[in-house]
Amino acid sequence: MRTLYRTVFGIDRTRVLVKALGRFRKPFHGALLVYALVFAVVGSARYVALEDPDGWWPAVFASVFLPYVLLIWSPLHAWRLAAATLFPVATLIGWTGVADFQYWTLLPLVACVAAFYSGGVTATATVLTMAAVGFSESQHHDAVLAVPIITGVLYLFGARGRAERELEEQRGEKAALEERARIAREMHDVVAHHMSMVVVRCETAPYRLQGLNEAAQREFEEVGQVAREAIADMQRLLGVLRTDGQTPEKQPQPGISRIPELARPGDEAEVDVDDVPEAVGLTAYRIVQEALTNATRHAPGSKASVHVHKRDGQLDVLVRNTAGGPSRGGGSGQGLIGMRERVAVHGGTLTVKSTDDGGFMVRARIPLGDK
Repeated sequence: MRTLYRTVFGIDRTRVLVKALGRFRKPFHGALLVYALVFAVVGSARYVALEDPDGWWPAVFASVFLPYVLLIWSPLHAWRLAAATLFPVATLIGWTGVADFQYWTLLPLVACVAAFYSGGVTATATVLTMAAVGFSESQHHDAVLAVPIITGVLYLFGARGRAERELEEQRGEKAALEERARIAREMHDVVAHHMSMVVVRCETAPYRLQGLNEAAQREFEEVGQVAREAIADMQRLLGVLRTDGQTPEKQPQPGISRIPELARPGDEAEVDVDDVPEAVGLTAYRIVQEALTNATRHAPGSKASVHVHKRDGQLDVLVRNTAGGPSRGGGSGQGLIGMRERVAVHGGTLTVKSTDDGGFMVRARIPLGDK
């Protein structure tokens, strides 16, 4: 019953055409719109020619064409409209011929459902389509057996695509989790440095600050002890985040001052900021590092420019590269995921897009808070 309700009444937010066809979804939709338009025009013309022109021809046109308008948003919604109007429109206008045209426009829609949706939805749509055709005034009752054959073939054809999309989504989720763990490991070093400074200042307070009473000294001791415990807790957490065989980093985490070192020969690097939180500086460094790596991989021979500025309480990191040679491929797609995850940690925004000159642009805006 749940599958039946989902097929007939459920809200479809899957955007299957976008996921399955990508940039080809508009040509695909356009071709089917032309297909439906031909049947809608011919059907309306035949109705006017064979029946008394009583003004119902727009209903013929709409029942055949409108479902295909919905197709770009949801094949399931398009099929629902076509199946729901198959019998009522023919009965309303009193012309059985309209059911024949609706039949031929319904088949591609149920085929789309079979190609892009799950087995339960496909089976339900197939049975309901057969029922709609069987109860209609169509002359294609014998052809009703073609419906399960068509949907079965299209379902098997689309099964591989669905499996590949699910695998890609799982890879994306895994990449995001791995990147979050990496960010946590790097942030540990930044936080541990700050906590170590707290410990040092608490331990040296009695020697730096003259005239501390006993209560104040105990307070500093307790704060220092809490800071040491926090560092120990973070070390244990870091051990959980490390994968098997992974050793701790010995080098300090890079910051914003080292961004110019990332520039390749011929690149331009302009960094006029040095007073930012360490975590923000690390994020900016990693974003520039990934953007330049992508430029080398996907646009060999290109020239890049790096600009890092403070603007409106945010750190503005902009990396552009010109068009280059053919892409060398080899990217896993995790780089973009990593950049988005890093910016999201600070509540910032990331913009990644192609430029008019054939190059590429990466722009991160990271809030600086009270810094």
